[in-house]
Amino acid sequence: MQPRLLILETSHRVGKVALAQGDAIIGERTLDESRRHARDLAPAIQELLRAQGWPARTLDGVIAGRGPGSYTGLRVGLMSAKTLAYATGCTLLAIDTFDAIYQQAPTGHPTVDVIADAQQNNIYVQRFGTHAEPLRILPLDRWLESALALRVAVTGPGLEIFADRIGGVTVLPAETWLPTPASMLRIGLERYRKGERDDPFVVEPLYLRASSAEEKWQKKA
Repeated sequence: MQPRLLILETSHRVGKVALAQGDAIIGERTLDESRRHARDLAPAIQELLRAQGWPARTLDGVIAGRGPGSYTGLRVGLMSAKTLAYATGCTLLAIDTFDAIYQQAPTGHPTVDVIADAQQNNIYVQRFGTHAEPLRILPLDRWLESALALRVAVTGPGLEIFADRIGGVTVLPAETWLPTPASMLRIGLERYRKGERDDPFVVEPLYLRASSAEEKWQKKA
């Protein structure tokens, strides 16, 4: 029997919720970007489950993006996934957001950088492929020098802000910039079938620095 899986992607201002059976997406909802994910996420999950006639306790797993991305969105999405996994006993699978985005990159690019805004003219960047490097925060200009030297292709939500400032770099199509439930499913399902699972009491959002609010608070302290 194919596993029943819930997919939560809340790293971006536009959140996604989906249901899958095995490797097939069978239902999907987009959260209203003008409203808070915390308000819409639970009703969207309930609506999708009701449409399939699936009680929450029949889910085999929940796949959730862990970032990097929106601090509030990630906290809401991952906490919802952790709570659901704990309450129902289903498998929790936390997926690195940039891994999912890289899955969407067209073939033919030996090195691909995934970027996102890290504020203050910095970016989150992870390099995949021939010259792979771990997730880091870099000044935009410093990253651009490296990207031009290696002739990388670039994708990721950071392009919504910085695309017009990175001339000379191969920019991948806009439809590849944000993680999709389908790419998250490919990664999550492979882990599920290997018997992997994440501990709801241990897994946390993937942050490399404090939020803006936390940084302001630290400066006042």
